[in-house]
Amino acid sequence: MSLVVVPTGTANTASVLAALRRLGVSPSMAASAAEVARAERVVLPGVGSFGAAMAEVERQGMRRILVDRVLEGRSTLAVCVGMQLLARASEESADVDGLGLVGQDVRRFPETVRVPQLGWNRVSVTSGECRFVDDGWAYFANSFRITEAPDGWSAAVADHGGTFVAAMERGDVLACQFHPELSGSYGSSVLARWLGSEH
Repeated sequence: MSLVVVPTGTANTASVLAALRRLGVSPSMAASAAEVARAERVVLPGVGSFGAAMAEVERQGMRRILVDRVLEGRSTLAVCVGMQLLARASEESADVDGLGLVGQDVRRFPETVRVPQLGWNRVSVTSGECRFVDDGWAYFANSFRITEAPDGWSAAVADHGGTFVAAMERGDVLACQFHPELSGSYGSSVLARWLGSEH
């Protein structure tokens, strides 16, 4: 299996790579857009700002490749800011266009709750039939979120100042606002299902 991780420049890639290796796969960092295009599986991670991550995607010429992969339902995992990049835009970086694959903008949590959200939160499947995500507890580290499940996607939600999309999936595409690589046995089981493995 060829599995590559997109170097978004803001990600905790060491944790992502380690989590995947624990499941018996050998991921590598993508060196080019062509490598992302031909890989069987691709991970789009992100920690940090929407604008910085999107700028790195653009710099490496990977926008079109990532858009095509998701539209075709090819095996792709987007994590945290990586999930947010699928949206049209984000309040965090108002002048930056996202990949536009989700017809919503990313919005900041309300001032009535602690921002950023750091820690464990309950994930509950609410719409469609999720193949990869199930109910459980996952680790989050985010100040921004997508508030509503997009049309055509199965979704799970969590609550922090109101419900928001904790994860969404369509075809072989999985996007997680939480960090599966930091979510213990729950996160490992999500990753294993996405990899098509039984661990």
